[in-house]
Amino acid sequence: MTIQTNNPLHGLTLEMVLVTLVDHFGWQELGIRINIRCFTSEPSIKSSLKFLRKTPWARLKVEELYLVHSRNE
Repeated sequence: MTIQTNNPLHGLTLEMVLVTLVDHFGWQELGIRINIRCFTSEPSIKSSLKFLRKTPWARLKVEELYLVHSRNE
């Protein structure tokens, strides 16, 4: 078992990260910052999570935006 004490996302679910970003930016701004269809065309938490779980590069972009956002809070 790997201990992730230096991982700033440790203990957060992808859903928690996404909900935080949507609450802060809204879907429209999130779609501008990360231009993927699940954010720009009829977005929902459920459909976005499904896409992000299957698409590592998109998940990485969401996690990076979250880290930048959380540092600026």
